[in-house]
Order: sequence, then structure tokens, then C-alpha cells
Amino acid sequence: MTELLIREPALASAPDPDRPTSARSRRLLRFLLHRPGLVVSVVVVVLVLIAAFAPTLLAGGDPDLGVPAAKLRPPGPGHLLGTDYLGRDVYTRVVHGAALSLQATVIAVSVALVVGGLIGLLAGFVGRWVDEALMRVVDVMLAIPAVLLSLALITALGYGTIKVAIAVGVASVASFARVMRAETLRIRQTTYVEAARAAGTRWYVTLWRHVLPNAAGPVLVLAVLEFGLAILAVSSLSFLGYGAPPPAPEWGSLIAEGRNYLATAWWLCAMPGFAIAATVLSVNRISRALDGEWARAR
Repeated sequence: MTELLIREPALASAPDPDRPTSARSRRLLRFLLHRPGLVVSVVVVVLVLIAAFAPTLLAGGDPDLGVPAAKLRPPGPGHLLGTDYLGRDVYTRVVHGAALSLQATVIAVSVALVVGGLIGLLAGFVGRWVDEALMRVVDVMLAIPAVLLSLALITALGYGTIKVAIAVGVASVASFARVMRAETLRIRQTTYVEAARAAGTRWYVTLWRHVLPNAAGPVLVLAVLEFGLAILAVSSLSFLGYGAPPPAPEWGSLIAEGRNYLATAWWLCAMPGFAIAATVLSVNRISRALDGEWARAR
């Protein structure tokens, strides 16, 4: 009887394994309820990603198939976003155009992240004349407007979606290099990096295990922010005719095709323009949330 009385409180106070999970769920729900704009932004980005990787889930028709009898019809039940001057469904073309636009954007951000990150990491970690030489190159790139630099690179590389993406990525290298260099200089002076050097750790081990993981956070947040800017840059160059040739439904080329019908068929420009604006604003909202969380974590 005494053993039962002694053991009973211990059994009553045993921790509930589901309690931490439920507590995290409540905190996440409370966090999202206080940020409805962030929830809407995440939903928009998810829909855009579905349109990019599985467009048939949202629009199963052929984006290049036109019905001449149904040309220039306004948005309505039969055609959610209307039709263009060849009778093609605008909604289908906008959905399928997300694949090309996001493909170019991902390539552009990846080029800027990898090249700019390596330049900033090398400049901040090595220092001395290497830092001076690399940062002067970065200063020259910052002095040239990104659009002009992209146009110059496209003139050298040629037209096409991939080449536009590479040009936009190279034009954005300087921003990533600056942020990575600043973070590398800050991490290089921390106690654990000095302790690793004092212990005789090889420089590449210190760079890979200590400097790079701790300096990557702000650069990744910048990559999310640059994703929205890269969509604008890629769409702008596509609007000027440097992207994929017709009838490829890139967002920028869709706006360019509809500008001649702006007075009579406003939806040809408005609908792809709304898709670009919604995607860019949503990505920027998510990047601000990530930046705030990273700042609180530091």
C-alpha cells in the first residue's frame, strides 16, 4: 500500500509526449493569425510554384491553342481571364507561363548566390590584397545599373530564356558579394573561429564548418528578396523581346503582346501584370518575415 501511494504521484506527473507538439502548433497558429498578409503571401507563392511545376493541375488546356471565333473575349465564365487576339485562353497562358518565368528566375538567383557568395566569402576570409581587388570589381558592378549590365551581357550572349537568366544573375552578383563579405568579416572575429585557429585547425575546415554556416543566413534571406527582383528583371527583358521566342507564354512577353490591344482588351496586359505583381509582393513579404525571424534568432 505504501509503494502504491509513493508511486502514484510519479505516474500522475509523467510528461505528456504530445504536449510539446500541441504547444508548437498553438504557437504557429497564433503566429499566423496575427499575420494574415504572410498567410496570403504563402498561399500565392504555393499556387505560383504549382503553376510552374505542375501547370496542368491548374489549367489543363493547351496554352498555344487558339479559337479564332472566340478572340478578344473579356473575362467571363467560359474564359476566366478572357482570350487574346488569336482566341487563346489568357488564364491558361498565364499559368503555363509561370514555368518559364520561374525557371529563369531560379537560374538567375542561383548564379548570383553562388558567384556572389564565393566572392564575398573569399574577400572577407582572406582579406589583404585579395579583398581590395575583389571589392573594387564589385564596386564597378554596383556603379553600373543592373538593367544596363544585363542588356550588355545579353548582347554578348544572345537571346533566350537561359541567357536572360544568366545575365540577370551576373548583374545581381555584387549585392550578394557585399552581404557575404560583411558577414564573413563579422564571423571571422568571433571567439570560436579564433579558438579553431589556435587549436591548429586547417583554414578550409574553419571556413567550411564555422564561417560559412554562420554567415549564410543573411545571404539566404537576401536570395529570397532577390527572387522577387529577379522576376521583375526577367519579365522586363522578356517584355523587350530578349526572352523566349513566340508563342512561348512568358509573363513579360504576354504583356508585350497585349500592349497593342490595351484600349480594347485591357485584360491582355492586366492579368499577367497582376500575376507578376502578386508574386513579387508575396515574395517580398515572406523575405521580410524571414529577416525578422533571423534578427530575433541572433
